[in-house]
Amino acid sequence: MIVLTGCQNLHVENITLRDSPKFHLVPTDCDGVVISNVTITAPEHAANTDAIDPSVCRNVLITKCRIDVGDDNVAIKSGRKVEGREFGCENVTVTDCAFLHGHGMSIGSETAGGVRNVVVRNCAFEGTENGIRIKSQRGRGGVVENVSISDITMKDVDPAITLTCYYMYNSAGDRVQKSAPEHDTAQPVDERTPVLRNIQIKNLQATTKRGAGIIQGLPESQITNVVFENVSISAATKGLVIKNATGVQFKNVQVTCKEGPSVVVENAQVEGLDAAKAAGGK
Repeated sequence: MIVLTGCQNLHVENITLRDSPKFHLVPTDCDGVVISNVTITAPEHAANTDAIDPSVCRNVLITKCRIDVGDDNVAIKSGRKVEGREFGCENVTVTDCAFLHGHGMSIGSETAGGVRNVVVRNCAFEGTENGIRIKSQRGRGGVVENVSISDITMKDVDPAITLTCYYMYNSAGDRVQKSAPEHDTAQPVDERTPVLRNIQIKNLQATTKRGAGIIQGLPESQITNVVFENVSISAATKGLVIKNATGVQFKNVQVTCKEGPSVVVENAQVEGLDAAKAAGGK
């Protein structure tokens, strides 16, 4: 609906956008963006109706927005390298927003240009698919680093947390979910290999319609340094799956579920797991 390209000191405030057949608001190659008190709505099952997609932008603030759409509520994208910049997209803050239907607060899957220094704070999710989602895959490349998620409430999301380098296997829009390869073989590492690292999730409370979520890197590119602190997830079915990851830390974490173990660990290093189980997880 609206694409704004190459702007500096861009303010989008106090407007309502409805029922775009594709993305609603896309700042591209912008520096100094404030999006405030914006309401965006679209039908729940309308594909590709992303609300706000800052693409290769720097210094972005998205605040006090209400979003109820059929695809990503917010998707931070960096689909190409930018000459003279180490990271195509950086310094993005999302705060005090309400997310209803939609595919969540996302980074990616366009990550080739790199994303760093993202803060998501004091946001509420209700009935949202993929509450927090960082998504990439082989061939996308790029580094996603220094992401801070804090003071989050989620009700009936599906799931709460998704950090994945197998996005092609678990797009939230797929009604029949495919499974990532159970025994994948490490591939050669090159510039098209995605890297996810240095992610902090703090003060989050969530209930889910199904599973708690996944953290799944590649055999050749594990997700590294993920810290959960003061996190409580109550899942209607399965627990949290952690695979191909290192440096995962649990600090005052409680995951409960109705099917199987609360946390499944495969080829991953997780500190504080015993304390999480003692706090009430299976």
